[in-house]
Amino acid sequence: MSNFIQVTPFMHVEDIDRALTFFTNILGFETQLRVSNYAYVHRETAGFRILEQKGADGAPPGNRRFAYYIDVRDVDRLYAELKPKLDTLPKGDVYGPVNQSYGQRELLVLAPDGNLIAFGQAIGGA
Repeated sequence: MSNFIQVTPFMHVEDIDRALTFFTNILGFETQLRVSNYAYVHRETAGFRILEQKGADGAPPGNRRFAYYIDVRDVDRLYAELKPKLDTLPKGDVYGPVNQSYGQRELLVLAPDGNLIAFGQAIGGA
């Protein structure tokens, strides 16, 4: 049995409350821990460690400097589930689902702090 469980990246944000609202109300994650400027959110087998750092050199909205990729089995099913809430986001913050030339079908969502979250599945035997 493998000793590794999962990867839980740190996401640095300017406003932790706004980030938690995005993850829980839009993407369907559950906040499992919240302490001061730190939180852990989880959904199925994916988790994020969110750290609020006021004035830190994070990803300004629209910068898309940081990308988080979550592999899923059915990106269209996820999109159908999330669509009513994704429709509440600003125009241009959601892209896809779309087939990419590198063999992935992807849904891209821009988080409030400019962090790009990608959900993808292999297609075409990739």
